Order: sequence, then structure tokens, then C-alpha cells
Amino acid sequence: MENNIETKQPLASRVRPRVIDDFVGQEHLVGQGKPLRIISDSKNLPGSIIFWGPPGCGKTTLARMIAKITGAEFVEMSAVSAGKADVERAINKARLMHKKTVLFLDEIHRFNKAQQDFLLPFVESGAITLIGATTENPSFEVISPLLSRSRVFILNQLDEDSLFSILKNALKKDFELNRASIKIDDKNIRFIAHLANGDARTALNILEFAASLVKDNGGEINEQIILSSVQKTLRYDRAGEEHYNIISAMHKSMRDSDVQAAVYWVMRMIEAGEDPEYIIRRMIRFASEDIGNADPQALQVAVNSLESVRFLGYPECNTALIQTAIYLAAAPKSNKVYEAVNKAKEVIAATGNLPVPLHLRNPETKLMKEIGYGKGYKYAHDFEGARVEQEHLPHEIKDALFYDPTDMGFEADMRKRMRK
Repeated sequence: MENNIETKQPLASRVRPRVIDDFVGQEHLVGQGKPLRIISDSKNLPGSIIFWGPPGCGKTTLARMIAKITGAEFVEMSAVSAGKADVERAINKARLMHKKTVLFLDEIHRFNKAQQDFLLPFVESGAITLIGATTENPSFEVISPLLSRSRVFILNQLDEDSLFSILKNALKKDFELNRASIKIDDKNIRFIAHLANGDARTALNILEFAASLVKDNGGEINEQIILSSVQKTLRYDRAGEEHYNIISAMHKSMRDSDVQAAVYWVMRMIEAGEDPEYIIRRMIRFASEDIGNADPQALQVAVNSLESVRFLGYPECNTALIQTAIYLAAAPKSNKVYEAVNKAKEVIAATGNLPVPLHLRNPETKLMKEIGYGKGYKYAHDFEGARVEQEHLPHEIKDALFYDPTDMGFEADMRKRMRK
């Protein structure tokens, strides 16, 4: 009867490791002499923990393992569905039992500030030991008081070798797979590991679904069966940290004139379904911030691409986005326009609303003319080359230098004109 209940669970649950020696991956945490190994060996949980890492890297498994090893009552909740009342019930139960309790809060970043504040006194008093799990940067998503009372452990995306080992272990140890006499060679196990994109749960789900397709047909899993079993998705959350990580990678790749990387990161966003107008807005900003007048055409290329994106939409606009990324990455670079913006902001912040010099003001009325508006103004077109020497800045900052062009591209010609 016990085996029957066990086999009704998903494969990922059936083969979840129970002891730290069976855990695969995250050697920087579970290897000999590493933090979680020390906790396991001492059987003592020193305080609250935040596990930060991508999906399927072992956060929940480690939380359950730690609670079991340390002899604590394990209460598992998801911040997506749980609220203050659920937490309060768990805490009251822990108090009644007089037993050390680990509250595992999955997706803790889903709790708002008030909900996280509610946890704080119970963590401080030791009524519970909190283990939070998050795919988002806890620096941004967990309140500072709670973060300061917790130790953050960073878990990495699993590599293909680790996923291969997890799949091999499942095939060796799982009762259901063995009962169905499932056959699969190492090449196809590694293929599943590759398709899983660093996620152990995804890898095991692919294997389980593939096994269900062949269990009545000889039990042989091949590449075609695997491809029929997988729905490959890229990890990319438009509101989460990975969104900002990838846009940062795109921006820095173009800034460093790395065309190949620029193409890759833009395609990562396209394939993940990012709003194409967001991508091109970032490119338009890049064209003025990092290229500026070293190649004035860059801004025009980016703006024209916006029209293409709006007219075509996905998937047809992908070539316009990549064409623009290639142009911007290959273009000469200058941040002098960006520097001019920042220098002008600094001067304005320091000097406030300086008056416009009188000779630059239009004398619209007789009174304005009498008090000096427009007096001494030199009309540029009355001079050779329409160039005239006169002060255009407030007297207090008459020598300020905001824009200082480089000696490349169009800016080099601007520098020459400015020197004349």
C-alpha cells in the first residue's frame, strides 16, 4: 500500500533526495567543509536562511533536508497563496507543540512588505526558523530587517552533468520507471539534460512524460519521443531580475562593440517574448547615450527601427531589431552627449535659476527695450560663416564646458568647428 501511494506522486517528488549525500549539485554549499554540510553534520540550524536561485536548482529539497536533519517540524507554504492567517496558525501550532519549527516560505518575494514585517518578531524571538526561497534578488525583494536576520545562500543553475546524474539516479532507483522497464541510452539522457535548461524538475518531468509515452510500446525512449515530451521555455521574467540582467548584458555588449553578443542577448529577449517596443526603446536610448555624435546616423537607424517594430510586430520585426543591434554595436562610440547632460544637471543644481543675459532677451515692449533687453546682440547672419563671438551663458558660468567632442567620426568635425 505504501508503494502505491508513493508511485502516485510525480517523479520529481518520488526521487527527491532525503540526505545530503544524495544531493547533486551546489557543491559550494553541500561539499565537505561547506556551510550546508556543516549544518547537516552538526544537526543544528543556527538561524533563518534565504535560498536564492533559479527554478529547479534544489531550494525546496535543501529546506526539507535541513528540517529533517535538525529534527525540526517542517511547515511548508507558498507565498503565492498563503497569508498572515496561515503563518499565524503555523506559529501557534509550533508554540503548542513546544517543538522547533522550520517555516519554509516558497517564493518569499511574493509577500509584500506588511506580510514580511509580520514575520519579523517571530523570527527574532525564535518562535520559528524561517527558510525562504526566492528566484529574485533578495536585496530588492526581502525587507532589510528580515534580510539582516537571515543568512543568504546563492544556488546556481544546474549544469548538464548534474542533471545527467539526477536522471541516471531516477532511472536506477524509481520503482515506477523500473516496473515499466523503461530503456534510454546515455546520449538521450544527456539530450534531456540539455533541454531542461538547468532545471532538475523540468528534466525529471520530461523523463516522466516520455516514459508514459513508451511504457506500452517497448519502453524505448528515443530523441523523437523526448522532443514530443518537452515544452522548452526560456527563464525570463519581465518584472524580475533576469529581465534587467539580460537588458544590461545587451547594453554592455553593444557598448563594448561585441556584435555577436549583442545579437545573442537581443535574440534571448525576442525568443522569451519580450515586448519589442521595450527592446527598441533601450536601443534608442543607447544610440544617444553611448554613440551620440560619433555617428549621428545611429539614432536615426534606431528610431526607424521603432517604426518597423510597430508596423510589423512579432515575428517579422525580429530582423529589424537584430539589424539595429548590429549597427549600434559596430558603430563608433562616444558618451560625450551623456556627459553633457550630467554636467549640465550638476551646474543647474548648484547654481539654480540664473538669469538669461539681457542681450539674448527679445525686447517685445518699449519698457523691455529701455531696460536693456536685446542691447548689443549680434545677429549671426551678419557675420562671415554665420559665426559670432558673444556670451550665451549666464555670466556666472560663462566658462562652463558641458560638451567636449571626441576626435572620431562626426564629433571630430564638430571639435574643429568649435575651435575656430
